[in-house]
Amino acid sequence: MKESEKTVARIGMVSYLNTAPIHEKWKSTVQTDRWQLVEAPPATLNKKLAAGEIDMGFVSSYEYGRHSEKYKILSGLSISANGPVGSVFLFSHVPMSQLDKAPVLFSAQSETSVSLVKIILEEFQGVQPCYSTGDLQSPIDEKFKAVLAIGDDALRLAEKSTYLYEYDLADIWKHKTGLPFVFALCVVRDEFCTGQPEMLAEIHRHLLKCRDEGKKDLEEICALAAQRIPMSKKKCYQYLSGIEYDLGEQKRKALETFFDFLIKRGDIDKKALPLKIYANLQ
Repeated sequence: MKESEKTVARIGMVSYLNTAPIHEKWKSTVQTDRWQLVEAPPATLNKKLAAGEIDMGFVSSYEYGRHSEKYKILSGLSISANGPVGSVFLFSHVPMSQLDKAPVLFSAQSETSVSLVKIILEEFQGVQPCYSTGDLQSPIDEKFKAVLAIGDDALRLAEKSTYLYEYDLADIWKHKTGLPFVFALCVVRDEFCTGQPEMLAEIHRHLLKCRDEGKKDLEEICALAAQRIPMSKKKCYQYLSGIEYDLGEQKRKALETFFDFLIKRGDIDKKALPLKIYANLQ
């Protein structure tokens, strides 16, 4: 019996709108019960991957950096933006420069975005706010001068925002570094790499195919996904047109730059670099 016939791969994927081109294509094309899809928010998938409860999946870039000794990055796959991303915002009542010692609320759903906003506030702006983490589904306490929201929460908040300032974090990063920003990676546990190479290569090929077909069929994807926010199909198309899913040379350089900041800040170990890329598609 071949390894691919006796092993079930547990694959984590976030069901946010920004993953829809890959996610929707995966759901409509995977016809084997050997590939089990596990859907959860980013922070939950991070924990599941670290605990060995899933074998691979789209997790935050920060999660790879924190536990790089356990993982490899699947080549050619990311959730990233080369400029405005449209779904990772710091909503603020005052300019960023006035947030020193001010109360700021973070979404608990993405450690990568939390790390990014801290770099922007502390390293780029030179301010040190007072951070709290909470659930953005509940009414937001008026004491907070600014709120970090990501994913579908950010899209919904942007639709009804009363904040004077809306800072797109990927856009600020681009202006400061000249690079794209990589929010999430498709990461696989090392033991699955070595133990199930044939199945991994097959899954990798299919994910790349979903990536390419999802971008090609973006209008069809938007017709399926826009209603979950809800937002118009036109706005959905504009938003998803700005999301990128590759991991080319510039994206890898951007990831290394982000990790350099995190290493200098003491947030992750220097062993996160160099990046460990899995690219065996044979």
